[in-house]
Amino acid sequence: MVVWLDGDLGAGKTTLVRALLRALGHAGPVKSPTYTLVEVYVVSSLYLYHFDFYRFTDPREFLDAGLDEYFRDDSVCLVEWPGKAAGFVPPADLEVRLRFPDGASSSGRIADLLARSERGCQCLSILDRPISRGAA
Repeated sequence: MVVWLDGDLGAGKTTLVRALLRALGHAGPVKSPTYTLVEVYVVSSLYLYHFDFYRFTDPREFLDAGLDEYFRDDSVCLVEWPGKAAGFVPPADLEVRLRFPDGASSSGRIADLLARSERGCQCLSILDRPISRGAA
């Protein structure tokens, strides 16, 4: 699964990845991959790769770094700044657009979730289901 994370600097892309990893049970550090390009996390049998292409000056750097090898059927690739690798990074199954509320000075964010494939539609349909609670 490929998830594109779009948003201005400071919009919360890495913070969202950190929250996702914590929700999946990862207790170790979660760093921004701005300088390393990719951070690898294994949670149970799930391989998550967190990419940040902000520092790319040319989209071909994606191939030069060998990053295409990470995008496999058995992985989840979370991609910050996918436009910096346009034409080389695989298309998104799910796109998450983070933005600041209009005219607000709060620390909150708005997340727009867009399905870009059948896999993305399946993911959003799961998120849209009511949560059932067990008897108290």
